[in-house]
Amino acid sequence: MKLKTSNHALQAIAVVLAAGLISVVVGLVIAGGADPLQFSDPGPVVRWGAPFAKLVMNFAMATTVGSLVLSAFAGNLEERSKFSRVSSGAAALWAGAAAVNFVMTYLSVSGSAISYGSAFSDGLWLFATQIELGTLLVWNLGFAFLLSLSTLAFNGRRMNAVNAAIAIAGLYPLAASGHASSDAGHALAVNSLLMHLVGISVWVGGLIALYAVFKGDNQRTAVLVSRYSTLAFVAFIMVAVSGVTSGIIRLYEPADLFSSYGLLLMLKAALLVVLGLFGARHRLGLVKKLAERSVSFWRLAIFELGVMGLAVGMGTALARTQTPLDAAEFVPLTPAEILTGDKLPPELTDLAWVMVWDIDVLWMSVCLGAIALYLYGASVLRKRGDKWPVVRTISFVSGMLVLLYVTNGAMNAYQEYLFSVHMVGHMVLSMMVPVLLVPGAPVTLLSRAQAPRKDGSWGMREWVLWAVHTPFAWFVSHPLFAGLNFALSLVMFYYTPLFRWATEEHLGHQWMLIHFLITGYLFVQSLMGVDPQPHRTGYPIKLMLLIGTMAFHAFFGLGLMNERSLLLADWFGAMGRTWGDDPLADQAIGGAFAWGVGEIPTIVIALIVVTQWSRSDDRERKRLDRASDRSGNQDLEDYNQMLDSLSKTRDKH
Repeated sequence: MKLKTSNHALQAIAVVLAAGLISVVVGLVIAGGADPLQFSDPGPVVRWGAPFAKLVMNFAMATTVGSLVLSAFAGNLEERSKFSRVSSGAAALWAGAAAVNFVMTYLSVSGSAISYGSAFSDGLWLFATQIELGTLLVWNLGFAFLLSLSTLAFNGRRMNAVNAAIAIAGLYPLAASGHASSDAGHALAVNSLLMHLVGISVWVGGLIALYAVFKGDNQRTAVLVSRYSTLAFVAFIMVAVSGVTSGIIRLYEPADLFSSYGLLLMLKAALLVVLGLFGARHRLGLVKKLAERSVSFWRLAIFELGVMGLAVGMGTALARTQTPLDAAEFVPLTPAEILTGDKLPPELTDLAWVMVWDIDVLWMSVCLGAIALYLYGASVLRKRGDKWPVVRTISFVSGMLVLLYVTNGAMNAYQEYLFSVHMVGHMVLSMMVPVLLVPGAPVTLLSRAQAPRKDGSWGMREWVLWAVHTPFAWFVSHPLFAGLNFALSLVMFYYTPLFRWATEEHLGHQWMLIHFLITGYLFVQSLMGVDPQPHRTGYPIKLMLLIGTMAFHAFFGLGLMNERSLLLADWFGAMGRTWGDDPLADQAIGGAFAWGVGEIPTIVIALIVVTQWSRSDDRERKRLDRASDRSGNQDLEDYNQMLDSLSKTRDKH
């Protein structure tokens, strides 16, 4: 069986590599991506070798990510062992191809030739440590090297998920480089490319891994194909949304569609549409056919693998193609553009809070996807005849819509330029959004809507329930820790280098959003959560913790209002704004928001906690009444006897 698995993997990789090589050659010829450069030409070996090395790296990377994700989501113990062999081999190939790609990229951008002198090694070291592109490629290589070892050493269920997370993290350096690194709208470009890489990796790599472990058990194969099709459907949406976004970013006018870059982009889009149609065929008819004839899977898979190879090859050629020129590139940059990469937005007016948007396709997809999943889960319960409160649905959907506005609306558009808007966004993200999400009880909905698996594999339900019952979750969900974490995060963030990292770096900004969202959610969940909690904290302690934490927020806000020095003066003080308050006054306004904006969510939380306290007392009283009725009021008689005994004892003395 091991030999059969290896042969299947080799056949699948051979198909996609052959199709990819044909596609990348055609793409380079059409767009001139391998034509000699006017200055510092590295030679034909590098001009043609660099895209080929990247093609191999892309396929190996996709196979690693896809096999690990599919193994974590679909495989039982036996299948995880087979997926592990695929992922470890692909990770080793990824590491080797990434090393070649790093050297080829250095030769391409420097125009130098390989030599054995110190000048070449010094230049390579400088490229790896001082140049952003080289540093990102080294990070990608480091992730691949780590995975080549960890996939061999660890293949258990949980470590398999950890390896999948590491593999997806290894895609980020590539998303932050290339065309995306030099575009205006850097955040949108990086996030859209990251979505694209994750989607195409799960889609392509998952199918390669699925064929590698394919066997004659028709019933089990049907299960694996069905679960892969679910992943492929989500991946297709990610690829489609991110592809459209990337096209809009880099095509500045309709005529750019007929440039070399535009033509390759349309050809790649056509190939992805064809793949989407085959994915639909998977879900509509293949699973049923597999129960009758297992050969139908290979007949469809071989063609789909070929189209995938063509699409990935075209994407590789696209990365080597010059994007259309933007006339704005030749206009002198403003201070805001130098710092942020984007133009200064219009003056912040009352209407701007509604009309000005800065779309982040990643966060928009997360919010809309969460809403869709939640509504689907509620509909499953309703069709089954189970009740799910409409109030919970409204609360959760409202929270996700508020999160969508924070990450895509005016708060996202102005947070880099005005400290006050940044602070409003922070407070809404950490307080208002969790106050709406927590009553929606998403974990409870998931556990009730999705049936548990019985084949030894873990789906979304099993992974979420495992995560919320780990010792780490027990620790961070404790009300005392959640309250301290919620309060101290303010000081540790704004008065340490974390604030600068989150302001100046795209990765830091994404970390900030996730951190404050999770911190606020854990705090609110510990006080008023509907989902099951491992800690039974008394309601008086919860109210005291809430009051103490909010008092800390108030002192923090007052401190900012009275601050006489500007936080990140070389950032907020150097934007060149001609409208709005001066930076120091704007910082004081931000402090006032930190003090005042949290009052409304605090009142809401306090009211909910008091209501839960009252209902808990009512339930306890009813329970005692029922117990008293069952015992014939024996507890009342015992109580009266105790009072009579105390009275007699007092009379004696």
